[in-house]
Amino acid sequence: MPSVLVVDDQFLIRSGLTALLRAAPGFDPVGEAANGDEAVRLAAGTRPDVILMDIRMPGTDGITATERVLAAAAADPLGAPAPRVLVLTTFDTDEYVYRALRAGASGFLLKDTPPDRLLAAIETVHAGEMLFSPGPLKGLVEAWTPAVRTTSTVLEVLTPREREVFALVGAGLSNSEIAQRLVLSAATVKTHVHRCMGKLALSSRAQAVVLAHEHGVVARTV
Repeated sequence: MPSVLVVDDQFLIRSGLTALLRAAPGFDPVGEAANGDEAVRLAAGTRPDVILMDIRMPGTDGITATERVLAAAAADPLGAPAPRVLVLTTFDTDEYVYRALRAGASGFLLKDTPPDRLLAAIETVHAGEMLFSPGPLKGLVEAWTPAVRTTSTVLEVLTPREREVFALVGAGLSNSEIAQRLVLSAATVKTHVHRCMGKLALSSRAQAVVLAHEHGVVARTV
């Protein structure tokens, strides 16, 4: 049962989402926040599995709040899992999607998304999966990634095999597809992906796709 923190500056939207979660079996709404600062504070206190995060709010916006929540989770001495952030917005803008994913969000939905799709999306990101299909996500990231790749050495922390797996994650492949490509077991691939995410301080698979494109290490899949 995923626990969910609802963040939105509009009371009716907040209360409506919380009511939906309470009525749906298998979901546990643990709190509501009206702005980004409250979201950071409540996330630390309630430790939700998933955060429904608005983007535009007074003061600290949703993207900044996402960065702060995930940074705090990464610094947790107890090593508790970081929450999955699902961004909700009325603004259907590619730039917002890219910025949210780069900040570590696991997914992005419009606020007029039907309730059943919203609940399914929460379950999807709670399971650690990408909410976007590989094709559209790849096109979005390529469109917003700077033309000049960074020369940072951040990827040097990866072993050669981890770097190979990470390049395939960047191409949008699932663990099972990577296992077939590299002739490895699914469990071995899962371990490599987990180590890559930990070494690079990544909070979501979608964020890994963004980083792989920014560093120009996306594997060819054809």
